Amino acid sequence: MNFLAVSGSLRANSTNTLLLKAVADLAAERVQTVFYHGLDDLPHFSPERDGDSAPEPVNRLRTLLRGADAVIICTPEYIHGMPGVLKNMLDWVVSSGEFVHKPVGVISASPSDTGGARAHASLWHTLEVMTAQLSEQASLIVPFVRTKLDTEGQLTDTGTAKALQAVINALIQAVQHQHSTQTQ
Repeated sequence: MNFLAVSGSLRANSTNTLLLKAVADLAAERVQTVFYHGLDDLPHFSPERDGDSAPEPVNRLRTLLRGADAVIICTPEYIHGMPGVLKNMLDWVVSSGEFVHKPVGVISASPSDTGGARAHASLWHTLEVMTAQLSEQASLIVPFVRTKLDTEGQLTDTGTAKALQAVINALIQAVQHQHSTQTQ
């Protein structure tokens, strides 16, 4: 089973990226996780740039999404919403449909007490409009995220580890259900 992990932050050692690395570690026995590192390579979305001759970074993104059984996105919150680079990525794949019925895990993490709840809601709504397969079990908001990681960026909070494991389990079940439905 393959997951594609997307961090909504461009910072190399962002807490969002570190949480996705924790997801990959927790899921390693059952899932191969590929990290998408191309948010910064995507040009600004414009319908005129899309179609048969979409830019190469967009084609790479679409290929990765098609090859993934599930996607897990972890986003920070910027000005009460998801970062523009993450929204731009989603804009590029609306018309090509890679998220249609794709199981998606939605995580937001923030140093604040809200854990990026507004960004989470914004991302959730956008994916819902794109008809991604979403579930509350594959959803997580992580407040005070910096207190859940050590100075090396390793997850130290057992409650967060259990919650991330629940997200992983929900995505695995969604993929298995989807595969069993397709073979019938």
